[in-house]
Amino acid sequence: MRPILMKGHERPLTFLKYNKVGNLIFSCAKDGTPTVWHADNGERLGTYRGHNGAVWACDVSRDSTRLITGSADQTAKLWNVLSGVELYTFNFDAPARSVDFSIGDKLVVITTDPFMAVTAAIHVKHIARDPGEQVGESVLVIKGPQGRINRAIWGPLNSTIISVGEDATVRIWDTETGKLLKESKKENAHKKAITSLCKSADGSHFLTGSLDKSAKLWDTRSLTLIKTYVTEGPVNAVTMSPLLDHVVLGGGQDASAVTTTDHRAGKFEAKFYDKILQEEIGGVKGHFGPINALAFNPDGKSFSSGGEDGYVRLHHFDQDYFHTKT
Repeated sequence: MRPILMKGHERPLTFLKYNKVGNLIFSCAKDGTPTVWHADNGERLGTYRGHNGAVWACDVSRDSTRLITGSADQTAKLWNVLSGVELYTFNFDAPARSVDFSIGDKLVVITTDPFMAVTAAIHVKHIARDPGEQVGESVLVIKGPQGRINRAIWGPLNSTIISVGEDATVRIWDTETGKLLKESKKENAHKKAITSLCKSADGSHFLTGSLDKSAKLWDTRSLTLIKTYVTEGPVNAVTMSPLLDHVVLGGGQDASAVTTTDHRAGKFEAKFYDKILQEEIGGVKGHFGPINALAFNPDGKSFSSGGEDGYVRLHHFDQDYFHTKT
């Protein structure tokens, strides 16, 4: 399995997202220029220019026509995927950290960071079919959690929003009323900030990664803890195979603790775990800094990782990966 090295960003990667059919990869980085790539050969197709700060997250509509990005410049922008034209800008009083389209792409959930006197918030916006009719007003704003909300995604049938963040708690909110429905119990919750969140292909369960050196698998409706995966370093990124029972964790020590002369150069690896048995079954090395982003192709035949080193590494699995006896 030889990785394809995709070099287009000048700063560390923050997020990776495949489109629904799996032929495009969208990457976000601290250089403020989201980029789109061919998911097959890693060829760079284009960039989306307009942000003035690090871009923390992105999402792409089901039909691959719209891209939304959230940035430290206190905006979330809507783009035409094909032309790269900026369609609309949502302005906030704080950096936009996470973005996620609802099922059907008619709504988007955007989280904003605590900033100056402003607390962290979850905003739900309506997405107009015609960009000319787009408005910036929120349908719903949820405030409450302490500290930064690192990720918020839609639950089943868009009836709930799942949020995670610095206070190490997983919360499920009602999208109609904004009320808190459930939150993770102290005894089985993460011990440190939750950095990442990934939904299973069918939406029945989701995975959280944390700085407490673990990842946890939760039931989406009941918020029951199903599995815990323990690793040696802080977890910055998580993803799940849509095909096999595999969980992938990426991370490494914090950027500020990494020296250029680290004896583990090139040893920051994406670790594969058996989803059921919770055992580590393999790893993919290569990055020269912590892994900040991971994503599986929806077909389950390849995955990509984005690192502090500014590279995206695209891995197409060899045939024997699909026949491993675990």
